[in-house]
Amino acid sequence: MLFLLAAIWGASYLFIKVAVEDIEPAPMMATRTLVAGVILAAYLVLTLGRSRALNELRRSWRPALVLGAVNAAIPFWLVAWGEKHVDSSVAGIAQSTVPIFTFLLAWRVIPGEHVGGARIVGVALGFVGVAVLAGLDPRGGWWAVAGTLAVVLSSLSYAVGGVYGQLRVRTVSGPVLATGSMLAGGLILLPLALVQLPDHAPDAEAIASLLALTLLGTAFAQLILFRMLRLFGSRRLSLVTYLIPGFALFYGAAFLDEPITAAAVGGLTLILVGVALGSGVRNLGTRAQEEPA
Repeated sequence: MLFLLAAIWGASYLFIKVAVEDIEPAPMMATRTLVAGVILAAYLVLTLGRSRALNELRRSWRPALVLGAVNAAIPFWLVAWGEKHVDSSVAGIAQSTVPIFTFLLAWRVIPGEHVGGARIVGVALGFVGVAVLAGLDPRGGWWAVAGTLAVVLSSLSYAVGGVYGQLRVRTVSGPVLATGSMLAGGLILLPLALVQLPDHAPDAEAIASLLALTLLGTAFAQLILFRMLRLFGSRRLSLVTYLIPGFALFYGAAFLDEPITAAAVGGLTLILVGVALGSGVRNLGTRAQEEPA
């Protein structure tokens, strides 16, 4: 199931790349979050009952609103905009920096967060990897650099959400929080989405990719995540962090004919080594619930 979850989340970058060719980022991600939120709400009603599900969602609206912004609306839009300018594989690799940003933020705001030489080296390697990824591939010019940096900023946004969750959200269940944050993220994106509605019907390939992103890469992936957290716990699940960029690289090459460049391989290697050193495999568990892409 670990590989299944990584394969699904890795495919999200492929779906976004195909869909964003014909659908603007805001309408695409508003649709993704609202539809996925409705599906997850139905799951809550089935598992908790209608009255309890509504009460739980109502009680958790504040953290859901915060996480809807920093774990859904902002990073989803940034990744989609970034993929207008970079390969899907580059986006998947760049977003693997989430644990590095999480460590940096946690070090500043969470009491007792340990800082050692290995972690400092890991953070440095991670950022060198980003520089390699963004700067050594001349095919896309400055727009490619901007696209890569947009995806890296999405990682920072996820890290803010991860640290906020550790500090402020301890009593709300994962399914309730995921449902509320998806719905909140969709509502945040809705005004911009209405402004950017397409003046033509998107082609079938874009619509199919958006449906796959929403149903498979978001709603279904969250349901798998809930089950895996119950069965295995967050520490084992954290290993998915290392698998997602590899799947993104494979999908991009196999389905979109994206080249596997030296910059991509070098950047991926440096970032993953940096993640292992900078955040520590044992400490990745609390970040495993963050939705990538």
